[in-house]
Parts: sequence; structure tokens; C-alpha cells
Amino acid sequence: MEADLTGFNIDAPRWDQRTFLGRVKHFLNITDPRTVFVSEQELDWAKVMVEKSRMGVVPPGTQVEQLLYAKKLYDSAFHPDTGEKMNVIGRMSFQLPGGMIITGFMLQFYRTMPAVIFWQWVNQSFNALVNYTNRNAASPISVRQMTLSYFTATTTAVATAVGMNMLTKKAPPLVGRWVPFAAVAAANCVNIPMMRQQELIQGICVKDRNENEIGHSRRAAAIGITQVVISRITMSAPGMILLPVVMERLEKLHFMQKVKVLHAPLQVMLCGYFLIFMVPVACGLFPQKCELPVSYLEPELQDTIKAKYGELEPYVYFNKGL
Repeated sequence: MEADLTGFNIDAPRWDQRTFLGRVKHFLNITDPRTVFVSEQELDWAKVMVEKSRMGVVPPGTQVEQLLYAKKLYDSAFHPDTGEKMNVIGRMSFQLPGGMIITGFMLQFYRTMPAVIFWQWVNQSFNALVNYTNRNAASPISVRQMTLSYFTATTTAVATAVGMNMLTKKAPPLVGRWVPFAAVAAANCVNIPMMRQQELIQGICVKDRNENEIGHSRRAAAIGITQVVISRITMSAPGMILLPVVMERLEKLHFMQKVKVLHAPLQVMLCGYFLIFMVPVACGLFPQKCELPVSYLEPELQDTIKAKYGELEPYVYFNKGL
């Protein structure tokens, strides 16, 4: 018996995106790290199924569960603006495997200067790729801007880590363990705005409720980028703040002192446990499709809206990126 797909809208969210819990469920679904290992052929199948569903021409016998699975793969691997397949490392579904390894080693190797510099560089290289991959594609960025963003963020992270390491040499050991988080937070405040500076300069595309483009707003861009910065810092905060406390106590145990070679793998594993929950929670802090009162837009854009619609629309909408 064939499923009745009448009225099925594959682009409609499965969970209410106006609520925090609904957004967490949505991102728990599309940031599933298992999707990283799905074959290219299956991802291409997912894109075809999503596109056919949008046109209302799905193959006979297609079940709703198949379309929902295809949508999951599509949302995890294809850019929401362009529909292009994203590189694997830059996908949010790669945050768990990639983030747990890098964060675990940053927290483990924080004592020596070469290790601090190396792992901060690795982390910012990873972050730069993630930020570029999940940018708002309506605002292109040049190679020069990407390079400047990368080096600025890396320099900020390394300088913060090295400077704080020197300042905390005589502080309790736990304080030194928190230095990597301070460096990561500082770098996020630089990396993301720099990578998306074109949005701040030219504005981000805003649309009406019917998805019709209205114009570009710098104020909307500033809000979206600020929300992304907060989300990224929130994503790493619990693991990088609480895990040092846990490891500080564990490393004092007699049996842990005998197996020092396992300290780094243990931190990597524990970071993974934190990220399983924190990736969807952090991504769900703010709606992907942001709603902004027209009264907050630039005066010239408000005039454009009034001239186009006869009266001011109550809200405009834009994709903030991830």
C-alpha cells in the first residue's frame, strides 16, 4: 500500500522551529555524526529525492520515512542557500568527530609553548573551514579576505593562549587548564566576523514572509553573526570548562598516574560526550531563519519596503548561517 504524500511538504520543519526544544531536535537530527560516513551516491540520491519531492514527482511506492531520511541527509550535507554539497570537514555533522579530537588534545597539551601554538593553529584552521562552509552564501568572500580572516584568528588564538600561559605560570594548575577555552573564545570573536565581513560591509539578504528578496541589511548581518559567535562559544564552553576540573581530580588518582599515556585518549572521549549534546543545543539557541522587526532596519531599507508594499511589513527574514 502506497503512502499518501498529498500535502507533504519536504521543506517544512518536522519540529516547531519557534521553540528551543524544536530547534534542538532539528539539529540533533541533521548534525548526526553518522551522516559523515554516508556514501556520495547516497547523498546524491537524497538530493534527487528532495528535489523531486519539491516538484511533486516522487517515484511510485515512496514512503514518507524515505523522504524524511533523504531530507536529513540533504540538510546535513548540502548548503541551505546554494544547494551545493559541502566539504565533509566543514559540515556541522563533523563537529563531533573533529571537535572532540582537536579539543581533547588542546586540553591535554597545554603546558608547553610549541604544543599550545600547534593545537591552536590546528583548531583555527578547522574553525576557518567550518565558518566558510556554513557562511551565508549570498554574500561572497574573496580569497584575500579568507586569508586575512584565517591569519587574524590564528594570531589572536595563539597570542591569547601564549600570553595567558605566561600570566598563569604561578597560578593553580586548574587555571592553566582553562587557558585553551579563553583562546578559543577570543578567536571565535575574531574568526567568524572576519570570515563573514562581506555581510557586515554590504549587508545580508533579507526577505519578506513569501521568500521574496527585499534588500540587504548590515544590521541584520550584525545580529546574525553575533548569534553565531555566541552559539560557537556555547558549543565548546561546557567541555572546555568542566573537563579540566574532572581531569585535575582524576590525574591525582594513583592508577591514573600509572597510565599517563591514556590521559589524552580519555580527554578526547570525554570531549565527545559533551559535544554529542552541545552541538545541537548550541546550534538551536537561535532560529536558523531569523525574524527581525522592520523598524530595526536601516532607514533607507525601510523606505524601500514602504514603497514596495505600500506599508511597512512587520518583519523581515534572513538566514543567519551556522
